[in-house]
Amino acid sequence: METHKEAFYFRGYTVHETTDTVAFQYTLSHGKEMFNFIEKLTVPGLSSGRSSIPEPLFTGILDQLLLLLGISYWKLYCPKYIHTGPIALTREQSDFWNTVYTKGLGEFFYKNQIDYRNLVEFPYSDSGNRVSVDIKTNDRSLVQLGGGKDSIVTAELLKHAQKDFTLICVDAHGIHNTIAQKIGKPLIDIRRTIDPQLYELNKRPDTYNGHVPISAVYAFADLLMAALGGFRYIIASNEESANYGNVTYLGNEINHQWSKTFEFEKLFQSYVAKYITTDITYFSLLRPIKEIKIIELFSRHEQYHSLFTSCNTNFRRTVASSTPRWCGICPKCAFVFLLLSAFIPKQKLVSLFGGNLYENAGLAETFRELLGLTGIKPFECVGTPDECRWAFYLAFQRKEYEEDEIFTLLRKELRSVWDAIARTKEALFSVSVAHSIPVAFQPILKAL
Repeated sequence: METHKEAFYFRGYTVHETTDTVAFQYTLSHGKEMFNFIEKLTVPGLSSGRSSIPEPLFTGILDQLLLLLGISYWKLYCPKYIHTGPIALTREQSDFWNTVYTKGLGEFFYKNQIDYRNLVEFPYSDSGNRVSVDIKTNDRSLVQLGGGKDSIVTAELLKHAQKDFTLICVDAHGIHNTIAQKIGKPLIDIRRTIDPQLYELNKRPDTYNGHVPISAVYAFADLLMAALGGFRYIIASNEESANYGNVTYLGNEINHQWSKTFEFEKLFQSYVAKYITTDITYFSLLRPIKEIKIIELFSRHEQYHSLFTSCNTNFRRTVASSTPRWCGICPKCAFVFLLLSAFIPKQKLVSLFGGNLYENAGLAETFRELLGLTGIKPFECVGTPDECRWAFYLAFQRKEYEEDEIFTLLRKELRSVWDAIARTKEALFSVSVAHSIPVAFQPILKAL
């Protein structure tokens, strides 16, 4: 085995059919140290569904999962030398993975002040000649289920249109099960087991840690489930607002939500069609609309208001319906509270969050960032400053927060642009033509 002092090796994977589990193997070489990692995916129906699809399709998807899941281990030291082991990539495939690693880790590079230019270079060779494989699928969809408002809106739109779909999630918690029951659709739960060494190594001062393109992980994992189950569509709930970046670093836009952008969606669609199969289509049903419109649609579905959460801080430890859904101090909590304050009564909103976030002086700077008054847009899945300003404008019209200290302060700071905010409604609530929604689903756009 050829070894380098600074290198990352994709070793391959082992399928354990008795447990429906795939174990992905990696080796990271750093100086005199060498680390071996195993990450596992447990996919319901893996063993029974494998025989129903062509073997080249099955192994082809697992090859891509091997390359993607390795990102969590590669970023510990970001070695220049990358060896893809048993996988031979074409030049175009190499370009795809260079993009996914570079743009998908944009926030990680920015926060760790890493010069990412020409850092990620996946090898390619003339022997890489993989082509797409035909597969029989049914007119059914897998709908990605999060714990928040977006996937709920997607599910309700599909139900209204009488579309057949099944919910899918990676590492479902109690919240997912509760919401799935309320939606009234079955939930497939893919379990992901990260190598425990990663958590220990992240504590070391000489390793890097940070954000990974998790939505890309979901897309590839769901692709495997779609193939095994004969689903024709994988439906995400990524909105137009996700295309809006956070900051410029080394000449390029850094976007916390890059793997939720339309750019990634199109890249993924093209890659799957050319190298995996043309019979499974991934798209976002909410791509044509912004966060503010999604919040408006969600506000009408009161049956979910006490069930959902978008708080990543609390979500990591929320496993039962009785535990708090909102930490009340993170940018995501502030964002959702701000947008919902435009559409639902104050008393109900305060009850849902366990407090009035417009009275929390510690959130003043976060609200300023969300409103574009200072700093940059927080590194969270939040909407644009224009959307936040319009929501704030509507909340002011409700005349429920006039005595709240932070709300009053922010109103004064927005005074000079108040009239301009009032004129943004049409642009914020318009339905964009920039999407890749299949023709069979486009009538749903009329309900937006």
